[in-house]
Amino acid sequence: MKYSELKVWQKSMDLVDELYSVSDQFPQSERFGISSQLQRASVSIPSNIAEGHGRKYTNAFLNHLSIAFGSLMEVETLVLIAERRKYVDKNKTISLLAQTEQIGKMLSGLRRSLR
Repeated sequence: MKYSELKVWQKSMDLVDELYSVSDQFPQSERFGISSQLQRASVSIPSNIAEGHGRKYTNAFLNHLSIAFGSLMEVETLVLIAERRKYVDKNKTISLLAQTEQIGKMLSGLRRSLR
């Protein structure tokens, strides 16, 4: 199976697209701040899934899944910060956090299946 066939990778890519759209609406003053960090953290999720999948060893894949999970937690925190700064409304925050929760459960399930 290719990494691009993993549902968790596909959902992570969807999240990246949505977060780029959301962060594009942030004030220009955040271009190199929260916006940039949110984009980098979101890109890290599917990137680490793909990189880990390409490694020869299960332990390496597990390590990359752990990194992806950490980036997911960073995304959640940045979304909450953006909401506090009034860059994102409450409904969008709820929607984004529902996506991160689903991806988190999928990452945890994949990690369990590999152990």
